[in-house]
Amino acid sequence: MDQKPAFPIFPMYFRGLLLLAGMYTIAWSAFFKWFGPELINWLAINGDLASTLPANWYGSFGLIVGLLIFVSAFYPVSWVYLIIGGIAGKIILAIWFSLGFLPDIGWNKRSGFHLIFNELLWLIPLIVIFLRGLQVRAYLNTEEKK
Repeated sequence: MDQKPAFPIFPMYFRGLLLLAGMYTIAWSAFFKWFGPELINWLAINGDLASTLPANWYGSFGLIVGLLIFVSAFYPVSWVYLIIGGIAGKIILAIWFSLGFLPDIGWNKRSGFHLIFNELLWLIPLIVIFLRGLQVRAYLNTEEKK
């Protein structure tokens, strides 16, 4: 007998995670954009590093990445490439923070929290959601061809 493969389900909480990841990225990026010098001094715990680090550019790029992730939640299967754009953006933000900010502010609990929990940890659910979106998209494309 010809068994049809099970339909890959895209659960609603994946959309919620995309919305949450987008808003979280937007919020932290807004802090960098509009409160950059104060935030960098807080992350560094000491020193006057605010004028030398490009927090405004980092925050502006993060706002774009957060908006990509947030918007992808509305049609995650159709706009699956916005999710991959968000994943790439989070990777770029993590590298930028590691190479552009960490050498000056140093590694401490605050900078580690930002890098691990605000940039790197979000990659896990975003990648899972992206892969599921690709599965659903591929299934729908094969069903259309029949």
